[in-house]
Amino acid sequence: MSIARMFTTASNAVSHAAGAPVTFLICCGVVIAWAASGPVFAFSDTWQLVINTGTTIVTFLMVFLIQNTQNRDGAAIQAKLDELIRASGSQNAFIGIEHLTQEEVDEFRKRCAARAAAAAAGDKAVIRADKKARKAAESASSTEA
Repeated sequence: MSIARMFTTASNAVSHAAGAPVTFLICCGVVIAWAASGPVFAFSDTWQLVINTGTTIVTFLMVFLIQNTQNRDGAAIQAKLDELIRASGSQNAFIGIEHLTQEEVDEFRKRCAARAAAAAAGDKAVIRADKKARKAAESASSTEA
């Protein structure tokens, strides 16, 4: 088993466990036990250091775990959406737009809003012009490849 597969398996298990209600209750119990032990340790610096160190370590590790699961989930969702677009006969130009700059994505959104407004208004000329522009852009991009 590869390291990547082992990490994915472990991160899935930890992520699932971390999101469980029982995990939250256990963490609450730890904090309550720590707080209750304060008088025993005279609320010393070491007593405070225990909780600070523990929470810092857990937070540090969870940041990377959460980022890993978010990256995989986002990539999986994008792949599914790309396949739906490809299979449905929708505009294939939308496949992979998550890799564009923010300005390019904003331009896509403006074009979608304009098409939606035109369709709502029944403006067939605007829709035909957009289709012609899209076909021209697709043929230009296919000749570049």
